[in-house]
Amino acid sequence: MRRLTIDQSILALTLGASLPGAVVALALLWTGDYTPKVQWTLSVLVVVLLIGFAASVRSRIVVPLQTLANLLAALREDDFSIRGRSVRTDDPMGAALAEVNALAETLHRQRLDAVEATALLRTVMEQIDVAVFAFDPAQHLRIANRTGERLMGRTVEQMLGRTAAELGITDWFGDAPKVVEIVGSGGADGRWEIRRTTFRLGGLPHDLLVLSDVSRPLREQERQAWQRLIRVIGHELGNSLGPIKSIAGSLETLVNREPPPDDWRDDMRRGLQVIGSRTDSLSRFTGAYARLARLPAPRLEPIPLKPFVRRLAGLETRVGVQVRPGPDLTVAADPDQLEQLFINLLRNAADASVEVGAPVVTMGWRAWKDHVDLWVEDEGPGLANTANLFVPFFTTKQGGSGIGLVLCRQIAEAHGGTLRLENRTDTRGCRATLTLPR
Repeated sequence: MRRLTIDQSILALTLGASLPGAVVALALLWTGDYTPKVQWTLSVLVVVLLIGFAASVRSRIVVPLQTLANLLAALREDDFSIRGRSVRTDDPMGAALAEVNALAETLHRQRLDAVEATALLRTVMEQIDVAVFAFDPAQHLRIANRTGERLMGRTVEQMLGRTAAELGITDWFGDAPKVVEIVGSGGADGRWEIRRTTFRLGGLPHDLLVLSDVSRPLREQERQAWQRLIRVIGHELGNSLGPIKSIAGSLETLVNREPPPDDWRDDMRRGLQVIGSRTDSLSRFTGAYARLARLPAPRLEPIPLKPFVRRLAGLETRVGVQVRPGPDLTVAADPDQLEQLFINLLRNAADASVEVGAPVVTMGWRAWKDHVDLWVEDEGPGLANTANLFVPFFTTKQGGSGIGLVLCRQIAEAHGGTLRLENRTDTRGCRATLTLPR
């Protein structure tokens, strides 16, 4: 029986089950008192019924199995249009056909969604202004989009299958993200930012390189920065040179008068004092800008926060500085730069507190996840213009340089942290928060 197919086994088993009854019937027929004609007629009838019954049983089992096989073969060939007919869920074979039909419908919907998603992805890749390259484990190029063609100055057909070395882009596989200068590549010269990630295809890791052109945004930001710088410098120079020119003209007129007035010496002295004051202001302005431009890289060393914050609190004497205790933590930072940052923040908080007569400024720190927050709070009037806080040379203080907060943020970012200023929600005033890695 093991050597027979399923349909042969069913036929053999059916015949085997019916054969004893047929043998008994034929034995009674041929041993009884019947005419030969009746015996042969009934014998043929018994044999035909036996074979027909066995064939019918085989057909009832084999045909649904063949239908299932055809449906599964169609699914394997991605043909989801074939369905089983006369499905009855009240018998096992009908339930099996119903499940296969449901599976075909599900696979059809999933295939349709996958085709639509693939078409959308292909359209997006062709339309975005970002170069996309995919390389297999041997660094052979497998995927490139239209922007990649323009960047490389070659068609996809010319690049596919070639290695990164043959394309001359092995240096793109270094540390990422990074910005590289690309020259002489099909009209796509400029600075490009490279981002690299990996994905698996066919069980093998592939490299995905995404390059975005940053030349135009960088040039636009540089142009805007120069415009702001020139506008601020021009405004500051105008504020200083205008009075100097006016006073110099008045002093020249005073010197040329004959006879000179009796109080000409006093007028001359006051005029020269104003000129000296304005030149001192210009000197402070240029000095603040030079200090911002020459900020060195931080020299990190461990700083215990508790004594550090308590020492900072003692540097401000115009108002009381209250320290809220926090956990015993140590951060890696440049103590001189960090001290300069908090001196500026404490000075701003004290200025705001003195303006409204608030008696105290609060400092503290806390730990969360892998970062540490150090904060300074005041109860002053708060921030009226938060959009320009970190714009160089923007200030709301009389005689301010507009450099302090910019310098503070530059120090924070050089330490891998952030600085943010916001109005308090529990009361009036401002809160400055420095976030540093632990």
